[in-house]
Formats: sequence, C-alpha cells, structure tokens
Amino acid sequence: MHDFKSAIKKIFNPPLWLIIILTVLSTASLIAVFGGFISSEIFAYASYFLSAYALTAVCFFCASVLPGYIKNFKKKFNEHPYGNKYLTDIGYKVRVSLYVSLAVNLAYSVFKLIAGFVYSSFWWGAIAVYYIILSVIRFLILRYMRSENQTMRGEWKRCRLCGILMVLLNLSLSGIVFQIVRLNQSYSYHEIIVIASAAYTFYTVTVSIIDIVKYRKYGSPVISAAKNIRFATALVSVMTLETAMLSAFGGDDVLFGQIMTACTGTAVCIAVLVISVSMIVKSTKALKTYSN
Repeated sequence: MHDFKSAIKKIFNPPLWLIIILTVLSTASLIAVFGGFISSEIFAYASYFLSAYALTAVCFFCASVLPGYIKNFKKKFNEHPYGNKYLTDIGYKVRVSLYVSLAVNLAYSVFKLIAGFVYSSFWWGAIAVYYIILSVIRFLILRYMRSENQTMRGEWKRCRLCGILMVLLNLSLSGIVFQIVRLNQSYSYHEIIVIASAAYTFYTVTVSIIDIVKYRKYGSPVISAAKNIRFATALVSVMTLETAMLSAFGGDDVLFGQIMTACTGTAVCIAVLVISVSMIVKSTKALKTYSN
C-alpha cells in the first residue's frame, strides 16, 4: 500500500519545473485545438490528456504546498496589530467587511451605469441608481459604527431607518420591474457584460450567505441591518443577471422572457419588502422597551 501511494505521488506530483512546462504545453495545445489551428483528432485527444494530467499535477502541488503557506500567512497576519484586531474584534471585522462590500458595490454600480449608457438600457441604469442608494445606506451604517457614542437604542433606530429606506427603494424597484415587463423592453448585451454580472452575483450571494451564518449570533441591530442590506443586494443581482442572460441567450422567445422577468422580479420585490418590514417592526418593538 505504501509503495502504491509513493508511485501515485511520483506520477502526479512531478518537480515544479516540469509542472510549469506541462502547463505551458497543455495551454498552447488547447489553444491550437480550439482555435482551429490544428484539426488532427489524435493531436486533440493528446492535448486533452496532457491538459488533464497537467491540471492534476497542479492540484497535487497546491495541496502539498498551500497549507504551509496558509499557516504561515495566518501566523504573520495574527502577529500584525490590525490583523489581530480583525480576528478578535467582531465590530472591526464587520466594518472592514462593510468597507470592502461598499467598494465592490460602488464599482459595480458605476459599471452598470456605464453599461446602461453604452447600451441605452433604462433597466441597467435604474438598477445602477438602486445599488448606489443601497451604498449610501451602507455608508450611514458605517458612519454610525465608527462613532464612539454607540448605544443599543441608537442601533435600533438606525436599523429602523434602514428598513424604511429599503421599503421606499423597493417601491421604486417594483415600478421599474413593472415598466420593463409592461413595455416589453429587451436589450442586447455583450458576453463580457453577462460574465461580469455573473461574477458579481456569485460574489454577493456567497458573501451574504456567509454573513447570515456567521453574524446571526451576535445580536447587534446594526450588524443585522448590514446583513439584510447585503442579502437584498444579492437578490436584486440575481434578478439583473437573469435579465442579462435572457437577453444574451434567450433567443426570440419574448413571452418566456416577460414571464421570467415578471416572476423573478415579483419574488425579489416581495422578499425585500418582507425583510424591510420585519426590520421596521422588530426595531419599533425594541425601541418601545427603551421608552417605557
């Protein structure tokens, strides 16, 4: 058994210089095959086999090397004052997370706004404005979290304010969805636009799910509001990705696109409304206990 493991390790874990050569050769051969430069079936199958072996070798190399690098990085990161504070101070960690998500959200908002102008898309321009306003709400939360005069009553008030702003935003979003469906407006987007939308959607959905699991136990109204805003952003990004994909790959079935946009848009608007109203109701009930 030990000899078998050693043989497997020797076969799939070659020296680094050989892995680099194999990666370069497999990449070049795949480009030649898919680019139509070489039409030989034997060469194509050989390229697939070589690329599979190179990918396996890279995975084996990463599995043997990365854990050590990750361990050293965590150690050095923990030794740094800001790194240690990030790992131990939940409030600081949430602020950093909000700053990162705010920067990503603003960058994506600008990207959508530019795409809206380039493709004369009212839909994407309106969604860009929606994201920008959500970014303003996040900024208000960040501004309060940096304040030294934080109280639980103040946190509940900010949470309720965020809920009210989200309700108003949701009304405008509902109107936008209704107009898009009623007017049957469709836009043609470049594949790069769709890929960028998919990447952002994957990022925001993943991060929002992680936040829900990670921060639900801390009981902070401000953290809860930030988590809900991010989740609402994720829901809207799923809806905009669907419209982009229907436009790029949906073909000529206009009715199907209308039905899908209407169903998804309605579901997203209802979900965001439920989240917003629950924030308002919960905050109002909590604030009554402080006034008594």
